Order: sequence, then structure tokens, then C-alpha cells
Amino acid sequence: MQKIRLNILGLSVSQTQSGAYALVLSEESGERRIPIIIGPVEAQAIAIQLEGLKPPRPLTHDLIKNIALAFNIVLLEVVIYKLEEGIFYSELLCEMDGREVKIDSRTSDAVALALRFKCPIYTTEEILNKAGIVLEGEEGKQESTTTSEEETGGSVTSPFARYTLQELEEILNEAVQNEDYEKASTLRDEINNRKKN
Repeated sequence: MQKIRLNILGLSVSQTQSGAYALVLSEESGERRIPIIIGPVEAQAIAIQLEGLKPPRPLTHDLIKNIALAFNIVLLEVVIYKLEEGIFYSELLCEMDGREVKIDSRTSDAVALALRFKCPIYTTEEILNKAGIVLEGEEGKQESTTTSEEETGGSVTSPFARYTLQELEEILNEAVQNEDYEKASTLRDEINNRKKN
């Protein structure tokens, strides 16, 4: 099986399923994208890591990483190996005491762990042929991790538009301490938009 490396392109609110999110993975050496519908908890776990937020207490995926490291288990790679009836199947390739072990995983959990272990994510040509899409006019939009509402809203409609940059940073720190990651994500987007302008 020839593996093709994927990068995380971003997260957005799902247009097809209420309350769900779309995780978009992109082919590293190509133009195809794979949208994967995931739940809000998994989206939050991925977004927190993508945005570099540090929760005051470990979340589930952080706990799994801490346990793995305590027992000298290393996550080498994640492979999305099957697509059946719209469901992606993934496995974790782990190493412990020089022995490799494959562990079945939901794709959203596998991606959240790959981010924490900083390991590569792969798929197959067959899956890219089945689920891969090429979006028109996507050049230059590689860094987007915002939701579609935020992309259309911008800082003009932001509830934080009246705050200074320093005040926003303080509110962001408070939101992280209170584990209000949705608010923290909105604040982070507002801060990033201001720094770009």
C-alpha cells in the first residue's frame, strides 16, 4: 500500500450536518482535499492543538498522550486506511519496547493524537480517489482554521471589536483558564485579524 501524506488544512462548521464540523485534510503534494465530518468535542480537541492553546488541566487526548509517554509508547504515524459507507477508518501505528502495534481509532481521535505527538498522517490513493475533492480558487487559503461564520463575519461584527489588543489578550487568557475554548477560539481569531490589518 502506497501511503500519501496529508496535512490539516482547517476546521469549519459543517454545512450538511447541524452541530457537526468538517475537518479538511489536504494532500501534501497535490490539490485534493478530504472533508471529514466530526463531532464538536473532537473538533475542539483538534482546534485547541492547532491554535496552541494550553488548557489548565489535560483534556482526554492530552491524557492519552501523557499515559503513552509514561509507558514509553510513541505514536509513529496515523493511517486513514478505509472509507466505507461514508465512514473513514484509521489506525495508530505505535511503538513500545522496539515492537510496533497497530491500534484501531476513529479518524477524529487519530488526528487529535497525531497533532499532539507531531507525527505524520497518511492515507491511500484509493481513498483520495473516492473522497478527494479539488476546490476552485483555493490558492493562498492554506492557513484557514476558522469557521465559516467567522470568515464571513470578521471583526466588523465581532462582539470584541470595541476592545484593545491588550484587553483581548487578557480576555483570551481568562477564557483558557475557565476552559471556555469556544470563546477563546473567537478571541484568537479577532486578535489574528487585527494583527494582519
